[in-house]
Amino acid sequence: MQMFDAETVHRLLTYETLIPALHDMHAGEMPAGDGVYTKDPAGSGNMFVTLPGWLGGKLIVVKMVGVFPGNRDRDPPIGSVLGAVAAFDSETGAPILVADGEAMTYRKTAAISGLGSVLLAPPKPQELLIVGAGGLGPHVAMAHIAARPSIKHVRIWNRTAPRAEALAIVLSAKGISAKAVPDLDAAVAEADVISCVTMSLKPLVKGALLKPGAHLDLVGSYLPDMREADDDAMRRGSVYTCCDRGRDEVGELTLPVATGALRWDDIRGDAFGLVQKRAAGRASDHEITVFKNIGGAHQDVFNAAILKQAAGL
Repeated sequence: MQMFDAETVHRLLTYETLIPALHDMHAGEMPAGDGVYTKDPAGSGNMFVTLPGWLGGKLIVVKMVGVFPGNRDRDPPIGSVLGAVAAFDSETGAPILVADGEAMTYRKTAAISGLGSVLLAPPKPQELLIVGAGGLGPHVAMAHIAARPSIKHVRIWNRTAPRAEALAIVLSAKGISAKAVPDLDAAVAEADVISCVTMSLKPLVKGALLKPGAHLDLVGSYLPDMREADDDAMRRGSVYTCCDRGRDEVGELTLPVATGALRWDDIRGDAFGLVQKRAAGRASDHEITVFKNIGGAHQDVFNAAILKQAAGL
């Protein structure tokens, strides 16, 4: 069994290679998957998540991570999603590898959003807006740039401006033109691609402000009471998801369905359907597309399989 620390995961799973590999994975079957979400009995709001997935004849993967939002406020701050991903041989059950859970989660999640951009974003966007400056921030920026290299500028908005400024410094050090912006509405109106990576309980992006042809990537809202975009975004946009599993568990979809702004039949497809040409993608330069990145155990299976191949195992 081989161990992969965070540095090795990030080195092996570059977005330039990970996103095309994920695209190829979506041309095949969706792995079986499940999830166990255990909340802290003390009521802290912390959670431990266990996600087993099985790709028939290839790999069994289990992700085990704690979701501790308060970790960001520790001194010094630490990651809010920490744990491990373990992969096993699907024929014998023998362990093959264990990888850093935070690094694998960041890479997987950002790459799914990058795949959404490959499939749905305008062909040559230039302005990328990142809403949220947590640990996923630099990763979704790099993933969208890998998916759409025409992006020239990255703008970052966060509730606390110093974190947005810190992320801009991190991206600038990587040679990316990035700056923090104080006015979210103004930034939304100018952006070609918007990627939201917050844990907001109320909509941040106003759909009425989306420019014709914009692509909206919604990542952070993973619980029934979380939401990053308002009803207008769902009304104006052509809505897609990364998969058809778990749609009824995320507030980003259930809340607009409850208000009548979205019907389940309005969802035009998922990444599997788009890759396999069972669903039509962007139809015009002026169409607004919305991609809900739900994630799930099957994506952890894909990510681990790509890591295994990259490592030559």
